[in-house]
Amino acid sequence: MSPPPQPADANEYDLRYAYRTMYILVGLVVVTLYVEGMLTPSLPAIAAEFGVTSAEVSLVLALYSVSGTALAPIVGKMGDIYGKKRILVYVLIVYSIAVTVTGFSPTFTFMLISRTVQGIGLTMMPLAMSIVREEFPRELVPRAQGLISGMFGVGFAISLPLGALISNDFGWQTTYHTAVPFVLLLTYLVYSRVRESPYTRPGVKVDYIGAALLGGSLVTVVLAISLAPTMTESVVSPLWLLIAGLLLLPLLAAYEGYYRRSVGEPILNLRLLSLRNVMNTNITFAVASLGMFLAFQTYAYKLELPPPAGYGFDIFMAGLSLLPLAVAISIFAPIIGMIVPRFGVKPIAVTGAVVGALGFLLSSVGGSPAYLLFSMFVTGAGISTLNASAINLLVLTVDPMDMGLATSMNTVFRNLGGSLGAPIAGALLATFTATVVTGTVNNMKVSETLPTAQAFQYSFYIAAALFILIAFVLLFAEEVLGPGAKDTEPSSKER
Repeated sequence: MSPPPQPADANEYDLRYAYRTMYILVGLVVVTLYVEGMLTPSLPAIAAEFGVTSAEVSLVLALYSVSGTALAPIVGKMGDIYGKKRILVYVLIVYSIAVTVTGFSPTFTFMLISRTVQGIGLTMMPLAMSIVREEFPRELVPRAQGLISGMFGVGFAISLPLGALISNDFGWQTTYHTAVPFVLLLTYLVYSRVRESPYTRPGVKVDYIGAALLGGSLVTVVLAISLAPTMTESVVSPLWLLIAGLLLLPLLAAYEGYYRRSVGEPILNLRLLSLRNVMNTNITFAVASLGMFLAFQTYAYKLELPPPAGYGFDIFMAGLSLLPLAVAISIFAPIIGMIVPRFGVKPIAVTGAVVGALGFLLSSVGGSPAYLLFSMFVTGAGISTLNASAINLLVLTVDPMDMGLATSMNTVFRNLGGSLGAPIAGALLATFTATVVTGTVNNMKVSETLPTAQAFQYSFYIAAALFILIAFVLLFAEEVLGPGAKDTEPSSKER
């Protein structure tokens, strides 16, 4: 089935509608980041309320990530088949219900179940990005992507201080309650104001067995990575979970090959994933997420641990101290979106990776809190430049008919990389330690085992090395805009 022809130039696009749609969809970014941004500093309060340990309460974050990662490619493929707007509305309805009931959780088990269902929210952004890609001419896509990336910074800038303030003063439940009206409003706006994608495949069957194998593999792998630090004494070893997830992959590949030959389109399009720019982008964002979350975890410990290891900030002040990251993302991402068509994706993405590495190296030097805040601003500038530019390598290469699956699989790679970051940071901070005197009680010295300066330095060194690796990987991508761009628009035969 051939897709409908795309407009030839910007004059044939309804840009007023396109920007209106984009602003509706980026509202989803702000609201979801608000909900998630307030939850992390609330974990101690949640553990105390339900009488669970710090290891058990980490499931609140882990199960959300696990379910979202497993569902992303399945929901993305269904968007390609039945329509991206239609599936996005269904996702928003489920997410709205989950957000509503989570704030009224009577037990910890109930909260874990609702948080697992709420993980479907991670599938919204790939669908939204696909819809936005279809509404803008090729030369304006980077500007739209830059604004979307900038909204991540705005979301963090709102969620970090406001979420922490509401949680501290009124309880974590209130933060959920305040988000519900906005989620419901956005659900209505998407349903009533966003047009359906013209790229659908209603005759294609859903590969349910392939979806189950892919979801099962992702669930076990992400669960093993996310919970490795807290499952060392459990009956089910994280290593066995990881092995089980990896063993499902060859079975999945064999079944998908059979499905492609005998039935039609499998859930996992290996040809799509093997495209140079798709593979390059997935590697880029997996490695970037690993470096980012490794560094973010290290920032949090550096801010909150008592001297001499850290600065001794409370949760609220630590949240405020992370604002330079959010501000830098908010400032640079829209600017990058405007200049990418002129200079090309590759040089700007490589520059972003190098600047991000520089920010991590500056963070490793140490010094005063003010110096660390400056380092975080540089880091945020590099991250936003990389994110706002590199994603265009994917969305300007992939056939619109496959955009939902392509962007969803990119989300999977991001989540897999991010799941590795925190455990690596935790391992480094737990390995390089020293016992120091932190105070006196009744004229008795109080000692505490804290991470050494080398532990923080090694974390930032690894993050910097990963971003340099990204710069090298990006050199092998095919340019899609600006000087040296090749015609990567899919031909009708390819479609």
